Amino acid sequence: MFGDEELIKIHKSRATQVANIIIFCFAIVFIRLWYLQIYKGELYHTFSIQNRLREETVWAPRGMIYSRNDQLLVDNIPRFDAVVTRQFLHDKKETLKRLSEILQMEVKDIEKIIKKNSFQARYRPIIIKKNIDLEEVAKIETENASLPGVSVETFISREYIDKEVGAHALGYISEISQAQLPKYQKRDKVEYKLGDFIGQFGIEEIMDKTLRGINGHEFVEVDALGRKKKYINTDNLFKGIENRAPKPGNNLKLTLDRDMQKVAYKAMEGKSGSVVAIDVSSGELLTMISTPAFDPSKFSRGLTQEYWSSLINNEEKPMGDRSIQNHFPPGSTFKPFTAITALEEGLIDENSKIRCHGSFRLGRRVYRSWRRWGSEKVDVTDALKKSCNIFFYKVASEMDIDVLARYAKMFGFGRKTGVRLPREVSGLIPTKEWKLKRNGVPWQQGETLSCSIGQSYVLVSTLQLANAYAAIATKGRLYKPYIVKEVLDNQGNILRATQPELLRRIELQPKTWDLIHEGLYKVVNTPKGTAWWRRGFGNQMAGKTGTSQVVRAQNDEELYSKCSEKEYKYRHHGVFVALPLMTIQKLLLQPWLNMVVEALLPRLLLSRRLLILI
Repeated sequence: MFGDEELIKIHKSRATQVANIIIFCFAIVFIRLWYLQIYKGELYHTFSIQNRLREETVWAPRGMIYSRNDQLLVDNIPRFDAVVTRQFLHDKKETLKRLSEILQMEVKDIEKIIKKNSFQARYRPIIIKKNIDLEEVAKIETENASLPGVSVETFISREYIDKEVGAHALGYISEISQAQLPKYQKRDKVEYKLGDFIGQFGIEEIMDKTLRGINGHEFVEVDALGRKKKYINTDNLFKGIENRAPKPGNNLKLTLDRDMQKVAYKAMEGKSGSVVAIDVSSGELLTMISTPAFDPSKFSRGLTQEYWSSLINNEEKPMGDRSIQNHFPPGSTFKPFTAITALEEGLIDENSKIRCHGSFRLGRRVYRSWRRWGSEKVDVTDALKKSCNIFFYKVASEMDIDVLARYAKMFGFGRKTGVRLPREVSGLIPTKEWKLKRNGVPWQQGETLSCSIGQSYVLVSTLQLANAYAAIATKGRLYKPYIVKEVLDNQGNILRATQPELLRRIELQPKTWDLIHEGLYKVVNTPKGTAWWRRGFGNQMAGKTGTSQVVRAQNDEELYSKCSEKEYKYRHHGVFVALPLMTIQKLLLQPWLNMVVEALLPRLLLSRRLLILI
């Protein structure tokens, strides 16, 4: 048996151990409390405050876009969106039912939108309906207490002042898609997120990083249901949680002339084609119109399904920019470049005359002129004036296609112009090597005849053709076209200005330039010229008409039938290139374009495409 002293010793030892354990536990609790309350107190205090706050994005205004004459082309306006934040969405069934009544939507459609964005964090707002009207805004704000998790967000939308006028050049912005997110994050090194709007077309796309600003944020105190209580400003309770003001994007000044744009669009309205006007002394684009067009404002406000369907189901493809994203056979507007090749290579000179009759046979094929009957012998200037196919067929019968291609490429054909607009096509200038690689068969001389009048494989864009003729007007100075004149900050200071860039100087014999200029002058200003009866008065010009077949005519009846009698998809391409008189090498006057459009439009109205180039 243990004695009393031994029992006391045993219990004392155990009591000491228990006391030590208790003290140790209290020490751990105390240390933990010190760590949380003192060492990390400020951090957790911030966290507790943030649980009462909601961070709202303050969208940065995009930079505005102006014409060359400082007229506003693209502005910013507020847009209101109805959003749902799942974190605060209580009594979901009743809330969504009432929201559907306010927005005039089906509950199932709202649930579908929420489900589609369910991968997002619960605290991120989900846009249910964009661009709601003021009545819907008022109802949501008035019933805010009974609509937990539902709120109205303000977004800065784009307003394109002239709507469809110049839509393809200006472009549009829209919400970044899930597929675009990783691609654009890598490209721009910006942490985009769903809900962000980016430039998707035209100048808005290519200059997106310049135009977009830096978004800010502000904190709003909310209750347990996510309803706003107050905006956080200087309250000491929220010290350390600060709002950040947005930084607006930079503005752009373009080379486009707004008045000329509107004149060109009015002339083209209801028709399919494009108009390009270029300053031949610098490469500045004064006009760039493509029709049919679209209203770019609708993309930032929120497209309706009906409007989107009307665009994508339109056989005339209004979303495509016909001035740079389409290429076509240039027809007779290519003949000056065939003439340049023949003159420079010594196949003809100013004294060479060729009978311009109705047809020309090469091998087993007969090549016909656009006119059924022939005429007298003509030199190169009259061949351009009357657009005589037979003259160029006979010259091309002695011409190597690779030589013709070399001269055409000197004027920029067969490659992109380099204009800072997206998805420009390069066109096509064929060579022997190209055909052998593509088709596996050698080049035939008859194909050179077709190419010499801008048919067969030859394809150009409207901008390429305009720029090539600008080089003719300046006797060999080929400039890189550009559309952005200046980048400005919000105070109007010039941050960057585009300077004319001379791509190359085309060296030809002076006599060659003179003969081509004379031929283009005769087209418009002498009787029997193909544009003589539409020459206008008081505004003299030179130019070249052109018509190219969409499908090859199988017989004389098809060849000489009226274009207006053909099914639309088989109508010819109608093309006209206009130049101010050779002594005027800079085009700045809007009335001159007005004259060109009004004078030549009636002649080409029935063409499949109307292309007026300056």
